[in-house]
Amino acid sequence: MPIIVESQSANAELFTTVTGSASSVVANLEELKATLAEAPEEYAIVLGPAVDLEAAASLADTLRVTRPATSVILIRRRVDTSVLAEALRSGMREVVEERDLTGLGEAVRRAGQVWEALNGPIAPVDDAGRGKLITVFSPKGGVGKTTLAVNLAIALADKGARKVCLVDLDLGFGDVAITLQLFPARTIADAVHMESGLDITVLETLLTPHRDGLSALVAPVQPDAKDSIPAPLIGKILRLLKANYEYVVVDTSPAFDEHVLQAFDETDEMLLVTTLDVPTLKNVKIAVETLDLLNFPVARRSLILNRADDKVGLTSDKVESTLGLKISRSIPTSPQVANATNSGEPIAASLPRHPVSQAITALAKDLLGSADAATRSTDPKATHASPPKRGLLRRNSR
Repeated sequence: MPIIVESQSANAELFTTVTGSASSVVANLEELKATLAEAPEEYAIVLGPAVDLEAAASLADTLRVTRPATSVILIRRRVDTSVLAEALRSGMREVVEERDLTGLGEAVRRAGQVWEALNGPIAPVDDAGRGKLITVFSPKGGVGKTTLAVNLAIALADKGARKVCLVDLDLGFGDVAITLQLFPARTIADAVHMESGLDITVLETLLTPHRDGLSALVAPVQPDAKDSIPAPLIGKILRLLKANYEYVVVDTSPAFDEHVLQAFDETDEMLLVTTLDVPTLKNVKIAVETLDLLNFPVARRSLILNRADDKVGLTSDKVESTLGLKISRSIPTSPQVANATNSGEPIAASLPRHPVSQAITALAKDLLGSADAATRSTDPKATHASPPKRGLLRRNSR
C-alpha cells in the first residue's frame, strides 16, 4: 500500500481515508528512505503539503531512475504553473490539491496500474487479516433492526478500539444516516459511476465518518436510486470493506431482494431479529425456511429477540418452538431507546450502562468471541478446520 510522507497527523489521517487503511505514514523524507529500503514492491509515494517542494523534486528525480515503477504523487495546498513545472521536470506522476481527496484516490489507483503494467499484479493483502461481516436482517419492518445495527456497530467500535464500517443496504428507505445524525456528501449510489475502477481507495471516499473508529456507507437519498445500483456491485463493495475493516455491519431492507442476497453471500454472521408479535413471527418463520432453501448455514444464524419483556401474551419459549431456533440474545424494551435516537445519540453511546446498551454490548462480545474462535479454527496448527463458506447466488454475483 502507498507510503504517505506528512508531518501533520491530522492531514495524514485524512489522506489514509482514500489511500487505504494499510498505508504507511512517515513524518519526513529520512524516514521514507528507511521505509522504502524494506518495501521493494511499493508502487506509490504520496508527499504531503508539509514536504518541501525542492526536497520532493530531488526525491522524485532520484526515484525515476532507481525505481521507475514507483509513482510519486505530490499534494500541494495550491497548484500553480511553477509547481506543475517543477513536478514535470523531476518526474513526478501526479500533482493533487490538498482538498481533492477524490483526485488523490484516483492518482493512487493509476499508480497501481503503472506498477502492474511494468511488474505484474500487486501482491494482495493477506486474507488472514480479513474482517467479519455481520448482517442484521428481519423480513418485517418496525422490529428495531436499524436501531440494533447502529448500536451494535458503536459497541463493536468500542470508542476506537476497532475499525468498523456500517453499511445501510435498505437502499430505498435507509435510516442509518438520520439515526447517527450524519450529513453525508456521498452515498452508496455514487459507487455506480466508479464501478470499473472501484478499489478501497475510491470506496473510502464514499464513507461518512462518525467518530471513534466508526464510518458509514449510507443509503441513497432518493428511493428510486436503488434501481440504478447493480446487485453484483454490492458484493464487490462488501468484499472490499471486509478486506480493510475489522467489522462490517450491514443493515438490510426487510426483503429477499437481489442486493440483500448479495450481502448474504458475504455474511459471516446473520442476526435474525424478531419481536413478540404473531405477524413478525410468521414472517420470520418464512424467512428461516427461505434461508434453508438458500443453503445459508444454520451455524451462522443468531436469533435476536428485541423488546423481549413486552407483556403481549407471547413468551420466549413460544418464539423458540415456533422458529426452531434458540434465542441468542434478548434486548429489553425501553422508551429511552427512542429518546436517545431522537436526540441524535444512539443509546449505546449516550447511556452505556443502560440495560439495552448492556445487552447489545454482550451481543458484541459474543460476536468478538466467535471471531476469535474462527481465527483459531483457520490456524494451520488447529485440530479442526472450519467448513468452507458457500455462496448463495454465484450464478449472477461473480
